[in-house]
Amino acid sequence: MREKLINDFLDYLTHERAYSPHTVTNYGIDLREFDAYLENTEEQIELPHADADLVRRWAMELMATGMKATSVNRKLSSLRTFYKYLLKKEVIKVSPMQNVNGPKKAKPLPQFVREADMERLLDKPSAPATWQEARDRLIIQMFYETGIRLSELVGLNDADVDFGRMTIKVTGKRNKQRIIPIGDGLAQSLKEYIEEKERQCIDGNCQPPLFITDKGLRVYPGWVYQLVRRELSQVVTLKKRSPHVLRHTFATAMLNNNAELEAVKELMGHESVSTTQIYTHTTFEELKKAYKQAHPRASINH
Repeated sequence: MREKLINDFLDYLTHERAYSPHTVTNYGIDLREFDAYLENTEEQIELPHADADLVRRWAMELMATGMKATSVNRKLSSLRTFYKYLLKKEVIKVSPMQNVNGPKKAKPLPQFVREADMERLLDKPSAPATWQEARDRLIIQMFYETGIRLSELVGLNDADVDFGRMTIKVTGKRNKQRIIPIGDGLAQSLKEYIEEKERQCIDGNCQPPLFITDKGLRVYPGWVYQLVRRELSQVVTLKKRSPHVLRHTFATAMLNNNAELEAVKELMGHESVSTTQIYTHTTFEELKKAYKQAHPRASINH
């Protein structure tokens, strides 16, 4: 009875649904594994009599062995198709999969650059030889010290920098504006860059964009992305070397040095604190662990 049901189902997939041999084989493996699990229960339950609790228990045991959520979900998908088939053949009246949800995929840890590597990149002993080099270093500094998004940096104008209040005004998602404080070092770098940029302007006719290309036009996302990738390649071997990695780096550095979660949320322009929480709890502990392992002499202020 057990094997006949499975074989009939696999024949149905092959001849009526035209599934590939590889897919049919995988369905067979998944079903026979679940069938073996049911056979090992005290009641030696057969496939048509399984219920949602048994399916959930099986999924939990698979997860406990270290199987990834994607693999478990694939096996549950096999069961779902199988029980739809049994419903169609009127072997069962209710599918045990009706109220079964698969495990959620684990979110990958956000990648970030170690503080020591950022210091190596930004605190080079030699001063930039040209205003373009100063601009390139300043862009990295802006991302790292403010946590702004790529689109926000591209949209900055000279008028958005307030040296009196030591702030910058950025326009985020849905045109929502926020004010971000800047430190003395960043303010000094900005002042020197803007003064040098004005000297480069033809007839003193400077354009509003804060960051401009060598041709005097506003920088654009692809240009900035390539710049960040090139600069980060000097100090890290991460696969991702993007402006967003620098945004993660800003948040990680803030939290590593005891910043309040709510403050980081406001600085980054998150709508909800739940978005910022990716850097906290177990994930944040992993970040600290990775940081300490990568740089044993790293000092985290408490």
